[in-house]
Amino acid sequence: MQHFIHSFFEGGGTMQMVIWLAVMVFLLFTEATTINLVTIWFAGGALAAAIAAYLHAGVIPQMLIFLAVSLVLLLITRPLCIKFMKKNNVKTNVDSLIGRTAVVTEDIDNLAQTGKVLINDVDWMARTTSDTVHISKGAVVKIEEVRGAHLIVKESRDQTAV
Repeated sequence: MQHFIHSFFEGGGTMQMVIWLAVMVFLLFTEATTINLVTIWFAGGALAAAIAAYLHAGVIPQMLIFLAVSLVLLLITRPLCIKFMKKNNVKTNVDSLIGRTAVVTEDIDNLAQTGKVLINDVDWMARTTSDTVHISKGAVVKIEEVRGAHLIVKESRDQTAV
C-alpha cells in the first residue's frame, strides 16, 4: 500500500493518469445508472485531470483541474442540457391546454363564480384573469393557465376556435 501511495504522489504521470481514467469510468457508469446529469460533469473533470497527469502535472494541480473543470461543466452546461432535454417533452393532459383556444359555453363571471368552456369535447370550469372582466357565451378564449380545476382564460382577438 505504501508503494502505491508513493507511486501515486511521487511517481510518473502514467499511474496518476490510470487512476483518473478509472475514476472517470466509475463516474460514467454511475451516470448511466442514475441519469441525473450530475456525475457526468465530474467525469469530464476526471478526464481533464488525466490529461494533466499525462502531461506530468503534480497531484495538487490535477485535483484543482478536476474540481475547476467539474464545477464549470456542472454550473454552466448542466442547465443548458436540462433545458434542451425538456424542450422535446410533449405536454400531456392539462399542460397541453395552455395556449389553445376554447369556446365559452356558459358566461364567465368571476364574481358570480360562473363560467365554462369547451375544449376537446370536454366542458371545463373557467375564470378570467380579472374579476372585472366578463366573457359571454359563444366567445372564443385563449387558455392562459390552469389553477386547480379551473382554466384561466382571456378573450381571444381571433374569434375562430381551433
